[in-house]
Amino acid sequence: MNGTLVERLVLTAEACGTNLSDGAAALIASELATYDQAQVAGALRKCLRDLKGRLSLAAIIERLDDGRPGADEAWSMMPFDESQTVVWSDEMAAALGIVQPLLDEGDKVGARMAFRECYTRLVAEARDERKPVNWTPSLGHDPRGRDGALLLAVEKGRLTRSHAEHLGLGYSGPVSQDMMALVYGGKQ
Repeated sequence: MNGTLVERLVLTAEACGTNLSDGAAALIASELATYDQAQVAGALRKCLRDLKGRLSLAAIIERLDDGRPGADEAWSMMPFDESQTVVWSDEMAAALGIVQPLLDEGDKVGARMAFRECYTRLVAEARDERKPVNWTPSLGHDPRGRDGALLLAVEKGRLTRSHAEHLGLGYSGPVSQDMMALVYGGKQ
């Protein structure tokens, strides 16, 4: 596969309007060898379609589909009050925590810009460290608003259906103390 990857790198670079020596392609291929090869192939296809400039290791890694949404999609999933339920990645939760003071001040535009930058950096760091995406549900106070977020997470493969049902998917009654302990780790 590595020889084939070197070949694909050289051809992709050429299709993007640049030259990549076999040595440089081999170096990039060795860095990409630890990533899922289907994700690498997908990233190279995205480079062919989208890249405006030189093919680089960073451009390829940026386009890896490891299950993390792009910054704009991640922002659109954010809960802006504690009644909303979200199933989010570690990077999404961390980025929102960093920009929360801007939201508290009412600067949603500034918060969005800062979130995009912070989230993009956190995702790049996670990918560089080869960390798989970790999805965590955060149940809002409004039990009626949970099904949409939980169903979407199941559809996208972020939660199993049994996990979502355990969290209350389809449940319309009062939330028990046991369910609260499960969701909040015994803390309320």
